[in-house]
Amino acid sequence: MEKEIWFASMESVLYIVDRFEGEYAVCEDEEGKTHDFARVELPQGAREGDVIRRAGDGAFYIDHAQTQRRREETRRLFESLMEDE
Repeated sequence: MEKEIWFASMESVLYIVDRFEGEYAVCEDEEGKTHDFARVELPQGAREGDVIRRAGDGAFYIDHAQTQRRREETRRLFESLMEDE
């Protein structure tokens, strides 16, 4: 919870890591636009599907709480689709 408050209190831009292409990470912003960032700019351990934030100082941070919420929502949607079959 402490980390969520920290993210909420700082100005940051949210991206979702879509995929990696060589030395670049292709990330999608909240408007659906894609951006290529050098892989070395991302936090160590960042992986596809992670929610990352770029703070005002230019550094990227993984938003673990938001990443977990998105993964749980995706799982619920998938399970509901499977139930409909």
